[in-house]
Amino acid sequence: MSDMAPAPQDPATLPPELRFLKWLVTALAGTMIIGLITIVTLFVIRLPKAPEPRPALPEALQMPAELTAEAVTMGRGWVGVVASGAAGEEFLIFDATSGALRQRIPVKPGE
Repeated sequence: MSDMAPAPQDPATLPPELRFLKWLVTALAGTMIIGLITIVTLFVIRLPKAPEPRPALPEALQMPAELTAEAVTMGRGWVGVVASGAAGEEFLIFDATSGALRQRIPVKPGE
């Protein structure tokens, strides 16, 4: 027996089905490369550059003794606290740098 491999064929003489399949595989590889480049580009463009700094909190808030804090929210230059006590609920606004009480707003129950 002869152990000779078949002679390589010239790519121009490939059957039409194989030429089409070769073109299809090449197109798919190109599409995948373009898609990967697009995804990486979108990640670079859309991801935030640096996180925004968190607002500074005062060391302590000067809460009135009769109230208990329920919720806290922050704004630019102020800290808001929803507090409840024997007289009902109030919204307290504190200065963000010193922690001093600026304003007390009573919260009326909804009807």
